[in-house]
Order: sequence, then C-alpha cells, then structure tokens
Amino acid sequence: MVIAAPASGSGKTTLATGLLGALRRAGHRAAGFKVGPDFIDPGYHGLATGRPGRNLDPVLVGPELIGPLYRHGAAGSDIAVVEGVMGLFDGRIAAGTGLPAGSTAQVAGLLGAPIVLVVDARGQSQSLAALLHGFASFDPGTALAGVILNRVGSPRHEQVLREACATVGLPVLGAVPRTTELELPSRHLGLVTAHEHGAAADAAVTAMAEVVSRHVDVAAVAALARAAAATAPWSPHRAVGEPVPGRPVVAVAAGRAFTFGYPEHTELLAAAGADVLTFDPLADVLPERTAAVLLPGGFPEQYPEELSANAALRSQLRDFGGPVYAECAGLTYLMDDLDGHPMCGVLAGSARFTARLTLGYRDAVAVADSCVHRVGQRVVGHEFHRTAVDYADDYPPAWKFRDGAGNPVSDGAVRGAVFGSYLHTHPAATGDAVARFVGLAAERVAKLTG
Repeated sequence: MVIAAPASGSGKTTLATGLLGALRRAGHRAAGFKVGPDFIDPGYHGLATGRPGRNLDPVLVGPELIGPLYRHGAAGSDIAVVEGVMGLFDGRIAAGTGLPAGSTAQVAGLLGAPIVLVVDARGQSQSLAALLHGFASFDPGTALAGVILNRVGSPRHEQVLREACATVGLPVLGAVPRTTELELPSRHLGLVTAHEHGAAADAAVTAMAEVVSRHVDVAAVAALARAAAATAPWSPHRAVGEPVPGRPVVAVAAGRAFTFGYPEHTELLAAAGADVLTFDPLADVLPERTAAVLLPGGFPEQYPEELSANAALRSQLRDFGGPVYAECAGLTYLMDDLDGHPMCGVLAGSARFTARLTLGYRDAVAVADSCVHRVGQRVVGHEFHRTAVDYADDYPPAWKFRDGAGNPVSDGAVRGAVFGSYLHTHPAATGDAVARFVGLAAERVAKLTG
C-alpha cells in the first residue's frame, strides 16, 4: 500500500514508519519503501522492519524499473508500505501531460497499489470534505482507499472530521492525536539520519509503532493492501553481467558522516565480483587489500573536526592511486579542506558550507572517461546539498547539465582514477558503471600482485 498526503509536513514519515512497526508487531514480515531520492526516511523504515529501506524513483531509474525494484526489495515480505514524497501529485516540474514524473501517484499507478491519505488535521474542519473531494477526483486513475487523520485536537474535532470524510465516501482508518513524543530532530537537509540518532532513533520508532497501534486500525489498513502488478524482480547479477575474478575489495565509507546510499549499490558491487567492506572515516583506516573506494553522500559538514583528526585515513586516500568514486559529501571529503579543516587533498581546492540549498533532478552527460562512466554517457541524477567547492586546479568536470533555472553547469571533477561529483545517481539505472568500477578494481589487484 502507499501512504500519501496532500502536502509535505503532514506526517507521512511518522505514520508510515509507525505502520511498518505496528505491522511487524502484528506478525507481518513488512518491507518499507520511499518514493523519490530521499536517503533519510528509509533509515527509519529499516529500523521499523529489520530490513533495508529502499527507494522507488521513476525519474532516476525509469518507470520500467519500478515494478522490478519493488519485487526485489519486497522479496521475503508479506506486506509492503510505500511512503510517498511531498504531496500526492507532486513530482518533477516539467512541461507535459499526465501525472508528474516521480510523483507518489505515478508510483502507486505503476504498482497498482491502494493509497491511504494522511491528512494534517490542524486547522481543518468541514472543509476537509472539499480537500478530499479534490484529491479523489483530480485523476480518475488514482484511487484513494482511505484516510488517516493526523494531529487531531480533541474528540469533538475527530467527530467533525470523520463526518467530513463520510461526506465524500472515504473511510477513516485512524485518528492520531497531537503529540510531541514523535518529533524527530531535523537539520538543513531534513531529518537527522537514523544512524546518527542512535538509540534515540530506536526509541522514536518504537513510539511511532505504539501510537499507530493505538490510534490506527492496522488490520483494516493491512486488509486494503493488494498484490502489486506482476513483474519479474530486478536482479543485480543481470544488471552487471559476468563477475570479475579475484574478489577485489571495494571499501565503502559508512558511519555517521556517510549515510546516503542505496542498498542496490552494494548488491551490484557484490554481483560484479567485489568483496564489499565498510569503514568509518571518523575512526577507521582502509580495510586490508582495498582496491577501490566508494565515498557516498552524507553529512561531513557536521563532523569536520573528527574527519580531520583521522590523519591516517586522509593520508591513505591521498596516496591511494586506485579507483575512487565520491558522491556529494564524498566529494567535499576529497578536497584540501572543508570549512578550513584539512581533508584528504585528493582534489586541490576547498569545500564550504553555504546558506543556499541546491536541489533538483538533472539530465546530465559525462564530460570525460572515468572510473565509472564513458564520455558522453547520459544519466538522470539528483542534487541535494548546501555545500559548494572551489577547485584550485583545472580538472575536467564529471558532468555537464542545466540547473533548475536552465543555466549550464559543470559539476564535479575527474582526476585519473578519481571521480567526484555532487550528483546523486541510482546505481540500478547504470549497472554498467558499477561493472566498470569493479573491473578497474580487479585490474588494479592484478597489477599489484603481478
């Protein structure tokens, strides 16, 4: 089933995460998904379910992969909850007809999944009927199955809202009162990640599940779920082809500073023949026999002192010489410094935190051959950052694209076997890039072992 809302801030993450936890308590094997390129909400889904939270983004991977990726991610579960993005019909802003690309409504249609609308009831009364009528009738192919009322003020308020829902024929599946116990800390890019929040995140997810269990008819919501549209599951092995020999070690940065990654990435690396090992740049050095390094996105700007203090790892990366793929936060870590704190010095120049949020999908083309892409390769990626970099050398850019205002942009840098960029891409859309990266790692091992 899909948990959607009229707008951002309605409580989708709280209700979806709580519902996943409540379903697990009820004996279900639940799987959680998030529409769009969000890296944070799936972490809370993972805590609630005990399995990786995953993303479904038709802009990044194409509509044809949504069903297969869902089937792959839902394997072994008996029910899945897909948390929507923004408002039900919000998606990529572009000219055209039909449902916006990347919208929750589009994903629900691709899966054939019923939609439960979470409504923030603050300031709502009988006018809720008009809002629900609009959402129910806006697109004939998008069918609402029910409503969960969130942040209800009193029993009388609940009664009025239930009457409004009955006016338009939508069943009320739950009414959650206003509470502060479910508030999660946020920062400039949204919620604090579950990994960073530690034990408090576990406690928050437990509280969400308890509230949903008390105030939502979980059995009725589960009864609405129906089988997704039939399709074969996505396979990382088919996406990358034959694995390379030798099991080269690909070291993937993890820990509190580097939390933005898709589960499919490590699955593809392993399918391509790599031994995937994680390390925490706040405290660790590279694993033994590392042949390639992956630095995903995250929040290094929150931990510059600790990252800088790990001089041993910074020195290893500066002298590494093998394939390095750095995305967004990883790019800033490769620079000489971040807000004046010494970083790895792999790329000459500085990174800094800014007041400006850069956000949006980008249609990009690779400018140079690199450890992941051939020149001219086209991808759709997503920018999401408040940092900026100033290069002190004339590196070939990683990508060229146009920003949200239509201005030409050169993004990132390619230096030998190093690829750094702000653009987040979904690896399921570019299995050949993962295979190329692992292949170069295997070649490095063969040269070193002679």
